[in-house]
Amino acid sequence: MASVLVLTRADVAALLPVEACLAAVEGALVAHAEGRTLPPAVLGVPAGAGGFHVKAAGVGLGRRYFAAKVNGNFSANPERRGLPAIQGVVVLADADTGTPLALMDSIELTALRTAATTALAARWLASPAARAATVVGCGTQGRHHVRALARTLALEQVWLHDRVPARARALAAELRAELGLRVDAAADLGRAVRASQVCVTCTPARGPLLGPADVPRGLFLAAVGADSEDKQELAPELLASATVVVDHLEQCATIGELHHALAGGVMRRADVRAELWEIVAGRRPGRGSEDDVVVFDSTGTALQDVAAAVAVYERASAGHRGLAVDLAGGAEATARGGRP
Repeated sequence: MASVLVLTRADVAALLPVEACLAAVEGALVAHAEGRTLPPAVLGVPAGAGGFHVKAAGVGLGRRYFAAKVNGNFSANPERRGLPAIQGVVVLADADTGTPLALMDSIELTALRTAATTALAARWLASPAARAATVVGCGTQGRHHVRALARTLALEQVWLHDRVPARARALAAELRAELGLRVDAAADLGRAVRASQVCVTCTPARGPLLGPADVPRGLFLAAVGADSEDKQELAPELLASATVVVDHLEQCATIGELHHALAGGVMRRADVRAELWEIVAGRRPGRGSEDDVVVFDSTGTALQDVAAAVAVYERASAGHRGLAVDLAGGAEATARGGRP
């Protein structure tokens, strides 16, 4: 068996800049449209105050790859234990031989691919005139979302809102210096959203943060936080009154914002405009008019994971970064990238 490349969170962050992640996710969506992907699979295991999920898929990008991500999701970790809410690993393998190729940390990869997917959706679904955005939730996802949106849209103003105001102020100062944009903390969420053309919610909320009366005409709204049945950021009536695009219909109907709209009887699956890959591939229309409110229900898919993992692995292989480990023999090979 060939050695497996072990890649840390720092490795993933260094190897997957926003532009590379955007290109990887878009390429995987095109591959899916062309029938070059393996069917995705999802497994969820509740575990008291949190749970575990396994997401797996494959994609043909010159070479055929398979990836499986195992993530623990415990929302109370940051405040109670000083640990990340989401932790896990991604295993990347050759899809033709089954040979393991890499084992990498999933924290950074999950945050990067989620933000890249939102930014890609905004590129296709937000108004071209969008200049202001509101991001709700100022953790790791919020930080990456601002960075990704700033590289995709011609933003001039970003509002940050968090239930802990000091966290929003700190992130605003950090990103203002980094990006050269007007980035400000917003105490009044409704006022910030009404002054925006783009809004992203990336929180562990378990009840609606926004309803139909809170959103202006023409808003692109990406709901990222709902990745289990009990999480919710949007009122079902908001989805029912908007154009809804999803990352994966079945998954969103089970654990996303769509799940709550279906359960409330205000939407049917047939009311969903499209999955994102259909928009990117030109199979279905996206925004109908400048006044349309477009909701992107983002639950995070295995296709996004494998796309990002492949980009990390191929860059690591080309740049000689990571730690090569012989799993069959149990002996570590030499570290790569100048680390002991």
